[in-house]
Amino acid sequence: MKKLALVALIVGLPLQAQENVLTFGIVPQQSAITLAKNWGPILQHLSEETGYKIVFRTAKDIPEFEQRVLKGEYDIAYMNPYHYTVFHQKPGYEAFAKQKDKLIRGIVITKSDSPIQDLKDLDGETLVFPSPAAFAASVVPRSSLQAMGITFTPQYVSSHDSVYINVAKDFFPAGGGIERTLNNTDPAVRSQLKVLWRTPGYTPHAFATHPALPPDVSAKIAEAMLALNDDSEGQALLGRIKFKGIEPAQDSDWDDVRALNITLLDKYLTP
Repeated sequence: MKKLALVALIVGLPLQAQENVLTFGIVPQQSAITLAKNWGPILQHLSEETGYKIVFRTAKDIPEFEQRVLKGEYDIAYMNPYHYTVFHQKPGYEAFAKQKDKLIRGIVITKSDSPIQDLKDLDGETLVFPSPAAFAASVVPRSSLQAMGITFTPQYVSSHDSVYINVAKDFFPAGGGIERTLNNTDPAVRSQLKVLWRTPGYTPHAFATHPALPPDVSAKIAEAMLALNDDSEGQALLGRIKFKGIEPAQDSDWDDVRALNITLLDKYLTP
C-alpha cells in the first residue's frame, strides 16, 4: 500500500493546495521511480534555496504528460523541445533555462551483437519508440528514416527505458532514444546495446514556468537553478541527471525546432 501511495504521488495525482508549494513536472523518459531518485535531491536543494516546497511530479507516460502540461498542472516543467514549442502557445509556458553547451540528438540503437550495420538494414522492420511526439527519440529519427526511403512500422512504448529493454530482449531489432537516457539506463541493459546512428543536433529540453506563476517567483527559481553551476555541490547534483551545467534560455532558442514544421500535436492548439 505504501508503494502504491508513493507511485500515485510521483506520477502527479493532485495534492491539496498549500501555500508556497510548487510542482515541478519532469517528462517521463524513464520510470517514475528512477526520475524521482535522480531529480529528488535537486528539487530538495532548490526548495532549501528558494523557500518554496518544490514537489516532484511526472506522469505514467509521455501522452499523459502532454495532457498534464496542456492543463497547466505543473508550475515548472522540464519538457522536450517540440513539446515546448507547442505548450508555449497553449497554455503559455515560458522557457528560462536549458542544459548548458548541449544539442540534443536522437539515436537509433540495436543489440551489440546485432548483424544490423546500416539504417537501410531496418527497411521493412517494426521499430520501437517512446511515443509519437518524443522529439529526439521518435519524431526526428522517424522523419529521417522516411526521408531516406526506409519503410518501417513504429511501435510505441511508455518510456526511453522501455525502448532499451525491448531492444535488449530482442523484441524489436532497433529503437529510438537519446544519449543521456541511454547512459542513465540500467547498466545491465546498456551493456547489451550499441548506437547505430545519430541525428543532427537541436536545442535541448526546456525548463519552463507556467504563465500563472508570479514573475518574482519564476525569477527566484531560475536564479537558484542557474546557481547549481557555481559550486561542487551543485555540480554533483547536476551530475545525477548527466548535466554539465545549466544556462539561461529564451523562447527564440527553439526556433530551430519550429523550422521543422512538426504538426503532430496541433490538435492541442485548436479551440
